[in-house]
Amino acid sequence: MAVIGFIGLGNMGGPMAINVVKAGHTVKVFDLFADAIKQLVSQGGLAAKSAADAASDADVVISMLPSGKHVEDLYVSAEKPLFEVVKKEALIIDSSTIDAATAKRVCAIADNRGLNFVDAPVSGGVAGAVAGTLAFMVGATDAQFIQAKSILQSMGQNIFHAGPSGAGQIAKCCNNMLLSVLMAGTAEALNMGVKNGLDPAVLSQIMLQSSGNNWVLQKYNPYPHVMEGVPSSNDYQGGFQVDLMYKDLGLAMDISHQSGSPAPMGAQAKSLYAMHKSKGNGPLDFSSIMRLYQD
Repeated sequence: MAVIGFIGLGNMGGPMAINVVKAGHTVKVFDLFADAIKQLVSQGGLAAKSAADAASDADVVISMLPSGKHVEDLYVSAEKPLFEVVKKEALIIDSSTIDAATAKRVCAIADNRGLNFVDAPVSGGVAGAVAGTLAFMVGATDAQFIQAKSILQSMGQNIFHAGPSGAGQIAKCCNNMLLSVLMAGTAEALNMGVKNGLDPAVLSQIMLQSSGNNWVLQKYNPYPHVMEGVPSSNDYQGGFQVDLMYKDLGLAMDISHQSGSPAPMGAQAKSLYAMHKSKGNGPLDFSSIMRLYQD
């Protein structure tokens, strides 16, 4: 078992850290919100006084932060950056969803200091974080991936080696761009059917058994009360926020522009989510895009 420093205990990071504790590791946790730390301590984690305290004697450091700015500040630019604190042999896993350029830049700085840094963003939402069924997309060397996989398996079921540094972030952006398109398209089709007199549950079953079948229909139906246990049946509370989907689509569009890759459907999805967000729906689950069509 390893000593693990876990930094960032939000909606995703909190349950991820709990699963690392359940796997039997010694987990020192830190977050800017004291209540988040208390929650982890109640589950068997150890409270750290600071991010540096959590990381200083850790075999593995895991971070789950809001943006690239926060990641670069934590490891490189802060008054006490973690790259100056961690043990040389420690493995550093950043599971934040950030821009690939920042992930590559931070990794290059780590390499120059003889440190091991990998990007490993996740897919699966809060429910997957709680259940320990997340998918991890890892940007790392072959040796780093083997080392990281043994830790990531305590939080997820599907661990993918996407490629070298930054590849995890690119894979995550591609996945979430496709997810946004599938969600918007499924909501559009369901709304059209209902507006023309169809029962949304019946239409969902028809499309599930037909060529329109997709993950959204299978696992995350956006129409209220068609599927139990999903945000659409809980007034779109919980799940993956519109604000976060909009952020991820912005990252995807940056990749599209930088690589000259046309992404017209991704761009349209970003516009739809921008419109939905502008109406005050940012905190709702991203499946609430259904309301944009209903309105």
